[in-house]
Amino acid sequence: MAWQISGHYMETCNCEFLCPCVVTNIQGMPTEGDCKAALGMMIERGEKDGVSLDGVNFIAVMQSQGPMGAGNMTVGLVIDESATDEQAEAVAAIASGQAGGPMGMMAPLVGKFAGVARAKVAIERDGEKWSVRAGSLVNEACAGVLNMEGKALAIDNASHPVAARLALAKATLSHFHVFGIDWDDESGTRNAHYAPFAWSG
Repeated sequence: MAWQISGHYMETCNCEFLCPCVVTNIQGMPTEGDCKAALGMMIERGEKDGVSLDGVNFIAVMQSQGPMGAGNMTVGLVIDESATDEQAEAVAAIASGQAGGPMGMMAPLVGKFAGVARAKVAIERDGEKWSVRAGSLVNEACAGVLNMEGKALAIDNASHPVAARLALAKATLSHFHVFGIDWDDESGTRNAHYAPFAWSG
């Protein structure tokens, strides 16, 4: 059965700006030796197997022990606690790659699926600033890197599972404490991205 979701996403990671993963097609060594990232996904419209996914927020939290392209990644999902069990099951199938689509192409790189946690997932935007929070599990925010007209700089034609065009941003805070993945930073020097997305499978 075909499915589709669309909306907006933002992520922060532990790499220094600019993260080498995108510009090396996930073959480059992360600046800290490993990669820790949290991708907040805000579904505005979506449907799978007759289940509406409109308004469901979730976060994909991941870690690689070296270059992402080397595989053996750990990935877990934090799905908004207001989602029904049917919605959570559909989101988990999509975000884990089981249902194909963009994350299906990443699935061979995942060595461990750490499971699903439920929490209130709040995703907010204020111009070119984004924030994602899920209780004590994830708390992250970023600000776009702007040109002289106040518009965010972007990378185009990126081989990124979420979107081909990514706004460049710096993380203003990143706190991950879930699935055995721990990271804390408020230096303002770390990498972030955001973009609209549209997935189908």
